[in-house]
Amino acid sequence: MMACVGDVSGMVRGKGFPVSAFEKRVEKGVGWTPTNVQITCFDTIADSPYGSLGDLVLWPERTSFRTVRLGEAEGSEERYVLGDIAHLDGTPWECCLRSMLKRALADLEALTGWRLVSTFEHEFMFRSGRSAGAAFSLSGFRHRAGFGEAFMGALGQVGIVPDSFLREYGPGQYEVTVDPAEGVEAADQAMMLRELARATAAVFGEEVTFTPLIDPAAVGNGVHVHFSFLDRTGEPVMYDAAGRHGLSEKAGSFVAGILAHLDAILCLTAPSRISYGRLTPHRWSAAFNNLGDKDREASLRICPTSAKDEEGRARQFNVEYRAADAAANPHLALAALVMAGCQGIRDGLAAPEATQEDLSLLDPEALARRGYRRLPITLADALDRLEASATVRSWFPEGFADIYLAHKRGELAHLDGLSEEEACAAYAAVY
Repeated sequence: MMACVGDVSGMVRGKGFPVSAFEKRVEKGVGWTPTNVQITCFDTIADSPYGSLGDLVLWPERTSFRTVRLGEAEGSEERYVLGDIAHLDGTPWECCLRSMLKRALADLEALTGWRLVSTFEHEFMFRSGRSAGAAFSLSGFRHRAGFGEAFMGALGQVGIVPDSFLREYGPGQYEVTVDPAEGVEAADQAMMLRELARATAAVFGEEVTFTPLIDPAAVGNGVHVHFSFLDRTGEPVMYDAAGRHGLSEKAGSFVAGILAHLDAILCLTAPSRISYGRLTPHRWSAAFNNLGDKDREASLRICPTSAKDEEGRARQFNVEYRAADAAANPHLALAALVMAGCQGIRDGLAAPEATQEDLSLLDPEALARRGYRRLPITLADALDRLEASATVRSWFPEGFADIYLAHKRGELAHLDGLSEEEACAAYAAVY
């Protein structure tokens, strides 16, 4: 089996050990190396302050142990356990993203008494047999029905409740949604879902990719993060029929906090060079720091509800963050959203107005008058925004922002000289 951790590059890394040693590893952990944090998605090592020095421990979390059977052949079972990275004295390591999310969620509960409920909606593409003319079609569904059934079954085996599986718009593109989960479990599930999709495809002799953009002119693959809140009694607290756009006062401040700091956290949720080819107007993605009502080009979208009564609406009500993709570590992406939202609550920000228009038709001056701005158009620009924001940097453990910036700049350096087509191909191969 393998003790796994999601890293800055969005990859799942770890160490294997005999199943018979599980109890020992839960008690003693698995050795880990600080410089591993600087392994990019291309398996290069960015500038590291650690060098060859230091030791850490990856602590398997007993309750996250999972077994999944991916086929009938011998050896088709996979066993893994998720964990946190800590110093030898047991304190969380400053670059452990799962621990970072746990701390952000604890801060949210201390500030508001709320628990986060969220889910990650994924798009991905098959790398072979991509064809046009099948978007949202029965024939497109039928073409991958065997994969879909096996994939849904694999999700169910690890406790993820599938919601939908469909043939999406892009060539060879599919989408999967799953039921929401509380707290860190939602990010754990997002990490497992991506790996199970890849593993299931391999059983069928196929490869899938979650790359943000398979070709500069193609449809991209997004990850949409839906979130809402429960109070300590389990009652929904995001909805208020009398609030602006149905948002309760604190929920409105939370949303406003994300939008206020979106340009500085974007490099954490859309962290690849090619992510920014997708985050452009008219690609059903996100290009401005706006809240939208029935607008699938807004960075944050108020999702529609179908319930006929107020209690039902409150249960269904959620907001969708659309400026993310699967190059991002789900724990880090969710932590960034929670931290930004909490900042909005602390600052007492008012719920923003929601747009129902094409903001790309407005010039920068008109946008600024209404409090909107174009999001960074390159990863390099987005990294500079993070570096320049003392507020956002202060949310993270000391030193983490510098590590992250060095990691991503090392990733960009690896791509120097490549065309956009070549960069897309490089990311498609790893994601």
